Amino acid sequence: MYVYGKNVAHEIINDESKIKKAFLSKKFDDKSIISMLNRNNVKIKYLDKVSMDKMVDGNHQGIIFDVVDYEYFDIDDLISDGDDLIVMLDHLEDPHNFGAIIRTCEAAGVSGIIIPRDRSVSVNSTVMKVSTGALDRVKVSQVTNLGQCIDYLKKKGFWVVGTDMNGTDYKEIDYSGKTVIIIGNEGRGIGDLVSKKCDFIASIPMRGSINSLNASVAAGIVIFEAVRCR
Repeated sequence: MYVYGKNVAHEIINDESKIKKAFLSKKFDDKSIISMLNRNNVKIKYLDKVSMDKMVDGNHQGIIFDVVDYEYFDIDDLISDGDDLIVMLDHLEDPHNFGAIIRTCEAAGVSGIIIPRDRSVSVNSTVMKVSTGALDRVKVSQVTNLGQCIDYLKKKGFWVVGTDMNGTDYKEIDYSGKTVIIIGNEGRGIGDLVSKKCDFIASIPMRGSINSLNASVAAGIVIFEAVRCR
């Protein structure tokens, strides 16, 4: 998997176990990064800008790393450390939203995110770039079936809070116990089967003419409210 950009490079450059190879622009002149790569015995290949532009779809800033694929955590890893606030993403599709939610979770102290295996965004280069290092401090678990996962978490004592336009004001919900917050797909929202398994549906009141928020914005509002109430 390719990751790119100077911010991502600075985040992972000291973990040589992640980097298989570094591709640098022939005009790349950040001596500190080059020095760290040499110190960590990372193989460097210099390329022209045209070749690098073909490797990734984004502003690579003259630096691309070939890194090992992300290793997902088991669902039990998310709750074994006493984590009592988990975020579940119901078939989110936009990697920029996913990366932003990872950053929000890290900032709020939420260390666990659950995503489905199929028909969903996964951890890719864009997610790593947008999350800007937060991914190293947030556990992502990939499960086969969200409904079964919810049932399992309920047996472990978790309350499940979905998010939708039609529900209870998110500020009126009790988040003090073990809680799973579910954020739905950008277009369709939470699926019917998942919605039926929720104990509460949280809604963010709207005062303007637009009746919905970007998924990562909605996630941030509800996550920080849940943290505030704990």
